[in-house]
Amino acid sequence: MVTNSYSKWGVRLGTLVLWAVAGASVVFWGLRLSAPSASAVGPAVAPAPVVPDAQALARLLGAQPSVPGAAPVAPVASAASRFTLIGVLSGRSSGGGAALIAVDGKPAKPFRVGAAVDEGLVLQALGPRQAQLGGQMGGPATLTLDMPLKN
Repeated sequence: MVTNSYSKWGVRLGTLVLWAVAGASVVFWGLRLSAPSASAVGPAVAPAPVVPDAQALARLLGAQPSVPGAAPVAPVASAASRFTLIGVLSGRSSGGGAALIAVDGKPAKPFRVGAAVDEGLVLQALGPRQAQLGGQMGGPATLTLDMPLKN
């Protein structure tokens, strides 16, 4: 004989447990996906500040190394950059005339042929738009100044 052991309460209880597990699963995964991930993002750490090496930077820019205890040496300008020829007035006789020369960016001064322009430099000769400077009057010219071209 066949007995039917079908019970309404057993099915209802099984369905309730199944829906409770499904609901708990939805709540668990919802909270898990909406929460920020603490393990994926590490703490923000600022990098150490970069301290430039002043001596290396000075060498890169062309500074000369200094000797400890020595007085600082001023940069020496080249002789050609110290003088600017502004004008030339040549005389009719050879060896005559004057030149208007600016020294070290100061206002220009007139110098006659044979006059000392700077320490160790004498105005030796004049040409059209140029002046020759040297150590002494009869010696070789060490520096030739040209007048700038007009635009």
